[in-house]
Amino acid sequence: MVTDAELQERLEKGFLVEHVEQMTESYRQALIRILTVSADTELVSAPAYYLAAQRAPTVNSFISALGIIQDELGHAHIAYRLLRDLGVDIEALIYDRKPEQFKYPYAFDVPLESWTELVVANGFYDRAGFVLLSDVFKHTSFGPWKRALVKVDKEEVFHLRHGEHWMTRLAQTEEGRAELQRAVDWMFPLTVEWFGLPDTLKRHGEQLGYGLKGSSNDQLRQQWMSTAVPLCEKLGLKVPAHYDEERQEYVLDFPFPAAFDAERKEWDFSRQITWDEVLKRWKARGPSNQEFVAQIQRGNKQLRRILAA
Repeated sequence: MVTDAELQERLEKGFLVEHVEQMTESYRQALIRILTVSADTELVSAPAYYLAAQRAPTVNSFISALGIIQDELGHAHIAYRLLRDLGVDIEALIYDRKPEQFKYPYAFDVPLESWTELVVANGFYDRAGFVLLSDVFKHTSFGPWKRALVKVDKEEVFHLRHGEHWMTRLAQTEEGRAELQRAVDWMFPLTVEWFGLPDTLKRHGEQLGYGLKGSSNDQLRQQWMSTAVPLCEKLGLKVPAHYDEERQEYVLDFPFPAAFDAERKEWDFSRQITWDEVLKRWKARGPSNQEFVAQIQRGNKQLRRILAA
């Protein structure tokens, strides 16, 4: 491995980091953290989306949803493969961790129970994934990830366009628009939360310092709202956010953070809670965490039992 000074000189010259020998241990650990979140998010999205995909209105729409799920598993494979090259035991990471130890946005712990909720997830969650990974693609100093994201970036565009297409279709009727509104009411604030702690409370500044990504949490949140809010407004859907001309940014119309009842899929905007309370909820995970991770780990555990017999 190189020294901190040698790494910083390399980054300042605009050269990419290509392998472990060109990293400091601090850089490697920061890269492992961000890749693990990316890999886990893509992986857990598969069972989360499949639950709702089974409620697809037609065979063709079911096949489209399966295509998205296949893409997500491919994206997870890319990130886990990169982690393996960094010296991480991937089999242990995927199959030996407890469900609550997986690192992905809390939103995927709340079950998507209808086709409408699935397409709103495509429109919101996949948009968030696109914003995050596009930022990494444009700015990351880790060469192998930058090249791998060429494929991922294009597929994430398809996912969010799928969501936009179906949200637009459903919004054509009063009944469909009402169902969309119910989904947006709980999923919009949850996706705002997706981007993590505010910049003032962010704990791992080395991701920006090492050039692993180019934008802060709050900047990424603004990028997401800059397309998600206009989409909803175009479809006649109400969202608790608006563009402030004077501040030249999107402003939330609800206390942030706020209390969320995952079982009822309801927010309590009557009071503002602390980020410590949010972190406690994130750490405890949500209703579907155990179920979704069990689906992922089931085959491996069955094989281990067979081989041990």
